[in-house]
Amino acid sequence: METGAVFKFFPLQGKAPKEIYTILTETLGEHAPSYAIVINGVAQFKRGDFSTCDAPRPGRPKTVTTPEIIDQIHELILEDRRISTKSIAGQLGISRERVGSTTHEYLDMRKLSAKWVPKCLNADKKCHRCQSSEQVLEFFRRDPNDFLSRLVTMDETWLYHYDPQTKQQSVEWRQSGSPRPKKFRAQKSDGKVLASIFWDQDGILLIDYLPKGLTINAEY
Repeated sequence: METGAVFKFFPLQGKAPKEIYTILTETLGEHAPSYAIVINGVAQFKRGDFSTCDAPRPGRPKTVTTPEIIDQIHELILEDRRISTKSIAGQLGISRERVGSTTHEYLDMRKLSAKWVPKCLNADKKCHRCQSSEQVLEFFRRDPNDFLSRLVTMDETWLYHYDPQTKQQSVEWRQSGSPRPKKFRAQKSDGKVLASIFWDQDGILLIDYLPKGLTINAEY
């Protein structure tokens, strides 16, 4: 209230916020309000609000973790699995640190990013995979000792004509204080070829490079 009265007196004298801040600093020293508070106080009186009392506030944010708070956080997460700790803290009126400790320690939850998978299989493809797996298991039951020697598998990958090094691949040992080596950004070349690799338990059997203009199908 005393500071508010000062803010009311000096603007009526026509003093600028910087002058008011200088006077308060010379008089009150380390107990003087900050320059931002002075600016806000002067702006308040310019808007016609001459009250010297603080406006009512909702009170200190909740800092104690109670069962009610835990349940509320859990409900918000179940409603939106991607909700941020900032949003939860704002809705419940608690700190972000409290939200983080509650989700980790009490709910045992972590925020995980999605995992890339090669393909999204429909019901028919899943059924076909199951049938193929059952066939492989039947072959294994017939002759478990010689199973791996008769098993051949394959995979495909695109090989670029030019594939630039990653930052990790270009790491060098340097003396302490030496400048970091420079690496210019480079894009993969447009030219590429599809390689099919076949192998068994003893190693690679065949590497096939698909000729340009062809596609891999049953006939190929």
